[in-house]
Amino acid sequence: MTPGPVSQSTRSQRWLARLSFVLAAAAIAIVAVFAGLKSFPMLVVGLAAAVVSLAAAFFFLARQGVLRWLSLAVFVLAPIAVLVVYALRDLLWVAVAAAAAWLLASVTARTALAGGQPDWRMPEHPAQPPARHPYLIMNPKSGGGKVTKFNLKQRAEALGAEVFLMEGPEPVDVADVARKAVAMGADLLGVAGGDGTQALVAGVAAEHGIPFMVITAGTRNHFALDLGLDREDPAACLGALRDGVELHVDLGVIGGQTFVNNASFGAYAEVVETPAYRGDKLATTLNVLPDLLQGHRGARLSARADGVEITAPQALLVANNPYEAGDIAGLSRRARLDRGQLGVVGVNVGTARQAVSLLEGRHSAGVRVLTTKNIEITADAPRIPVGIDGEAVLLPTPVVCAIRPAALRVWVPRDRPGIIPPKPPLNWASLRHLALSRG
Repeated sequence: MTPGPVSQSTRSQRWLARLSFVLAAAAIAIVAVFAGLKSFPMLVVGLAAAVVSLAAAFFFLARQGVLRWLSLAVFVLAPIAVLVVYALRDLLWVAVAAAAAWLLASVTARTALAGGQPDWRMPEHPAQPPARHPYLIMNPKSGGGKVTKFNLKQRAEALGAEVFLMEGPEPVDVADVARKAVAMGADLLGVAGGDGTQALVAGVAAEHGIPFMVITAGTRNHFALDLGLDREDPAACLGALRDGVELHVDLGVIGGQTFVNNASFGAYAEVVETPAYRGDKLATTLNVLPDLLQGHRGARLSARADGVEITAPQALLVANNPYEAGDIAGLSRRARLDRGQLGVVGVNVGTARQAVSLLEGRHSAGVRVLTTKNIEITADAPRIPVGIDGEAVLLPTPVVCAIRPAALRVWVPRDRPGIIPPKPPLNWASLRHLALSRG
């Protein structure tokens, strides 16, 4: 009998798991054989440099004046010093070869484990019935003028959509525009603009139970990225009107307002709320961060979810579905937006020691990661700044965030780039079981 696709995939996983162990062993052997007695000092020097660099990065962000720039110098020079030491001891090539082997071992291990994630895609549903009166709101200024550059208005109208352009110097209440469109018979709403605008109109679409479309005309298009849309060609998103499928997506809710990506509290929200931020983001961030990290500015926050309390986080992120655990703060991408959960990440880094502890990733004492359906954020101030999908607002405390499962019907083109499979956690026990299994 000829093995089917599932059997073939399982065999590939087993051999990738075995290869990862071979590569890990090779990394250890390279150091042991070619470094010999020098291997322990080599490891100590590398770890010490990592600790020094992370502590220097903290002081650069948390201090001002001469100490800030001395810390920057240390941050830059520490890894260079390690390379010099390795080179003088004729160990540089050993370190590079061992690091390359470890990197390849990690890649093959994650690839092997990724095969055990069969449900990482969101289910697709028929986009029916066809929209008879699609109504699209477009911001010509968003994304550096993508609406004009890609001729989105004319292309949408050619497909039968009515287009509202956010023109003029006065601010536009896009939620009000969307509600009036629904009252006039619109049976689909869409946005070509940033994530903040997407969230406002998505809330109206969910309120009326009609489909929603995302056109990637924003600057970063985080929501579109997690929907698998084409961020390079916004016009491709219009394909949802002629050959689309429907995704049932959750919405986050905060103070009666919806969010499609996240709501952020603490350091980021305080920085964005600063009047000078729009004019000079980098300088404003560097000027404000020291006071925030040292507790001299901003409200003292606390959060409670499912009996778990996060005390005095300097930064707190509440996401519409948890982000992948691909980096130190647990923030990356979301393969699914239909898990019915909020992802919460709280960070408390007030000292250099706590900054160094971030090397432990999600297990660091300075990082709290959890999932919940509701979370309440309190503060020692009556109102606090909150970044809702990148837009700064002031909200009265306490602030409650919740999740609305499958609240939004999103139409996307059937033919689209799609999303990258999420990285599975690097679990060596599972990998060993996979490597030793027989097919």
